[in-house]
Amino acid sequence: MASRTRGWPCRAPCRPAGHRRRSLPRRNPHPAPHRHRRSRCRREAAARRGPAQLAAVDAADKTATLLRRVRPVSVVDAQRRDMVREMLADWRWLNGRIPPAEDRLIAVVAAHGTTLTSIYGIADIGAATIISIVGDVSRFPTAGHFAAFCGTAPLEASSGDVVRHRLSRRGDRQMNKVLHVAATCQARNASPGRVYYLRKIAEGNGKLEALRKLKRQLATVVYRRLLADQAVRGGQVKTRPKSA
Repeated sequence: MASRTRGWPCRAPCRPAGHRRRSLPRRNPHPAPHRHRRSRCRREAAARRGPAQLAAVDAADKTATLLRRVRPVSVVDAQRRDMVREMLADWRWLNGRIPPAEDRLIAVVAAHGTTLTSIYGIADIGAATIISIVGDVSRFPTAGHFAAFCGTAPLEASSGDVVRHRLSRRGDRQMNKVLHVAATCQARNASPGRVYYLRKIAEGNGKLEALRKLKRQLATVVYRRLLADQAVRGGQVKTRPKSA
């Protein structure tokens, strides 16, 4: 006879005396301690390198956490999870190679003795990019030729009585990127480039046109620094590397 509770029949069958209900195995919400140690070590090492490296480590850890929660229901889903896991391992491996590569690059730039790093907005990576691409700067007769090589020389786009110039899409794009980053840094922060940038805007130029003119001036500054550095070294560089 079914047991009654408050006048209502019990829907569940009666259990024998001493019966213990078996609970389903629950997944441990806390990962293994060694996983915490590895993550903490990666974060501490990345924090010493800077915010960009720390953000990359955080993104990798978040991806790994989400990946551990995936429960594939088919062979295709399992294959996708394994592919993402391999990509994450490659990402962490490449991210771990960045700090020693930066250290070697900084040492090489310091040994080269260049003064490009004294320009506001050009760091060791930018200076190494310029040196590796330009090589022998004496192959450029004037600063205008060097600016054309960098893609910062303006192109005339006049129409009728309106005289104007437009941005050049020619030249080495890596050199152009380095100069663009330097010009953007100088235009946003207190520097001689910002004074020039604000003066061009006050003269009636747009922001993009003022930034283009600032890039053109920075190309001249870089050209003169390269000439001065080569004169200090005695002008022993006489090679013309391939444009990357």
